[in-house]
Amino acid sequence: MSASSVTDRFTTVRHVAETLAIAAAGGAALGLIGVPAGWLSGSILAVAGASLAGRPMLIPTLLMRAIFVLIGISLGAVVTPETLHGMATYPVSIAVLILAMALISIGGAGYLRVIHRWGNVDAYLAAAPGGMSQVLALGAELGGDLRAIAIVQSIRVVVIAVGLPAGLSMLGLVGQAPPRVTGVLSIGVVDELAILVAASTVVAIIAYRIRFPGGLLFGAMLTSAALHGSGLIHAVMPWWVVNTVMVAMGAITGSRFANTPLRMLLNFVGAAFGSFAVAVTIAAAFAAVLISVLSLRAAEVMIAFAPGSVDAMMLLALGLNLDPVYVGAHHLTRIFFVSLTMPLVARRTARSLKIRSEPSKQLPKQPLKQPLKQPLKPPLKRPPFQD
Repeated sequence: MSASSVTDRFTTVRHVAETLAIAAAGGAALGLIGVPAGWLSGSILAVAGASLAGRPMLIPTLLMRAIFVLIGISLGAVVTPETLHGMATYPVSIAVLILAMALISIGGAGYLRVIHRWGNVDAYLAAAPGGMSQVLALGAELGGDLRAIAIVQSIRVVVIAVGLPAGLSMLGLVGQAPPRVTGVLSIGVVDELAILVAASTVVAIIAYRIRFPGGLLFGAMLTSAALHGSGLIHAVMPWWVVNTVMVAMGAITGSRFANTPLRMLLNFVGAAFGSFAVAVTIAAAFAAVLISVLSLRAAEVMIAFAPGSVDAMMLLALGLNLDPVYVGAHHLTRIFFVSLTMPLVARRTARSLKIRSEPSKQLPKQPLKQPLKQPLKPPLKRPPFQD
């Protein structure tokens, strides 16, 4: 192994260690004092701040995927047969969610076009309520401003992940989640945990390979939920594993601001918060209507309708002791809706813009009946065609 390769690996390990240390400090600062979902939001704030200060925040892809699997296992472990009885109210709630997401896309894109004079493609992609990786890939394909889109999307994710639990707590809708019973790690519990992790990991990898949206997280979650809901498995992740996962997820979210100059961030912060306000207003309006019609917990509906990242919203449900089945069903629907409609609308918008930007089609050249040296006939007023 060359010296440069060893140096690069050492640098990567150092950056990862620094990222996790800052995330742990931020998560512990809020988690230990009882802030709702403090381990997650504190980690996000600390790593995002370090990123903007110029520190190289980094989470390797392999570690990121392992974290997603552990998140899914932890989420599925809180499912019980009782939580499945409320699924009769899901169809109405999900239909309302789809309508809300459509209006969020239209309203956010309209705000960016009218107020900030953004182009149609950039505005629509920046306002899309989810699927950030897909948004950036589509923006690169269509020639969009990736920096502007990424900043607006990242601010939306961070503000919701940090601000929503604090807002719910201030309104008295949630409190600190009670500690989860983990029991003693006996041989039987260790065996069950091994079976749980192995089965969830296999299904997560399969879901990821077939390109299921959020496959690592949802594959592990559905497997864990099936095993716990059926009573085959009773063991759950220890509390320190759950808190560690929350801290690591916060590091992943906060590291999105790495290598983002502060001046560039400030240039787009107005657009980000404006489009965020539009999205939250629309989502809150639909959530309020749904809460008044159906007997649902306000906190669960607001988390389910929040246009944040799926992994962060699912962890919020775990940290706030909410129903993960209800929240997960809605966010999975949102991801499917955005994944299916966003490419169609964005490509159609880009195609229409391209057609309008092209000069009007010229008529095909016809051979002149007169010699080229003779002047054109007076009735022909348009200029001669250009080669």
